[in-house]
Amino acid sequence: MQEQSDTGTPALKEIFDRERLAHIAREAAAVSAGFDTDTFMARAAENLDALGIMQRMRQVAVALHAALPGGYARNIEVLSALAPHLRHSFVAISLAEFVALYGLDDFDISMKALRFFTQFGSAEFAVRPFLLRDLSRTLAVMEQWAGDENEHVRRLASEGCRPRLPWAVRIPSLIKDPSPVAPILERLKSDPSLYVRKSVANHLNDIAKDHPDWVLDRLSKWPLDDERTSWIAKHALRTLIKKGDSRALALVGAGGKPLLKVEAMAVTPQKIALGERVSLAARLVSTANESQRLVVDYAVHYVKKNGVANRKVFKLKVLDLAPGAAAELSISQTVKDFTTRKHFAGHHRIELLANGEIVAESGFHLLI
Repeated sequence: MQEQSDTGTPALKEIFDRERLAHIAREAAAVSAGFDTDTFMARAAENLDALGIMQRMRQVAVALHAALPGGYARNIEVLSALAPHLRHSFVAISLAEFVALYGLDDFDISMKALRFFTQFGSAEFAVRPFLLRDLSRTLAVMEQWAGDENEHVRRLASEGCRPRLPWAVRIPSLIKDPSPVAPILERLKSDPSLYVRKSVANHLNDIAKDHPDWVLDRLSKWPLDDERTSWIAKHALRTLIKKGDSRALALVGAGGKPLLKVEAMAVTPQKIALGERVSLAARLVSTANESQRLVVDYAVHYVKKNGVANRKVFKLKVLDLAPGAAAELSISQTVKDFTTRKHFAGHHRIELLANGEIVAESGFHLLI
């Protein structure tokens, strides 16, 4: 029976189940006559049920190393032949992990391998040990990747050096000073690929958590009349906009004080149990004499175990409201526990925000 997540779907780690491991072994044996299938299966499946997805991915890389004959350069040739046959992008990440584990002393071969492997499964995690060992040398290669014809390689140029990349080791020097990555971000600021632009926006959003002025100063010089660049800026500033940062709001055209009245704001139902949905609806009417751009968000004050509330802001809508015009807004969400947030009983206040200012309040009572 397959392990399931809280929603009843197979757990993510089951990407690396025993059937998948057997498939990897068959394909590896097909491209390498000396591949030791028994050794691979024994090492890759060891204590498998107790391992999470990232641990399983790394264990596959370790098992490949144990089962492959020859030295590092020859192993990379075999894995390059294997890559197109793995049929799953996350499984292919194990090939890049092989480079991170065994290729730190073969920089040139490893950089070429990461460029190739990322086209099958992102090498964003695997490039980080190289950044930690030799930041300037690795970033010089990544700047070249930013001009690559393949969107996966260009994305790696940005994603791989994000200072706070989720699930990955952090790069302390880039958290402290993001300036070394500026040439990469500049080169990608109007990339034609949405896949790449999302990475650039997330990268800038990471930096904004530690150096908001650095991001705001840079974006203020970018050509925001370019649709692609403007898209990046809007998404890069999302954390600052949620905080009501005036410079961030101005950069997306919503820097002015919201001139409006809230004719109705309703939170329904007023009482819910954990696992049920709560809905927010509001009608905004402009009181301005000219059109205004409004960034509308809402904040939920989640009650913690000690009774103190923890405020979390959610995006709602960005709209241009003509003089006297009205806008009907609504949204709903299920209130359930996550690994990152546990809910507790009590009154949960909800604020409606426009351009960072509270324009209406309501709430609901959670029953546990």
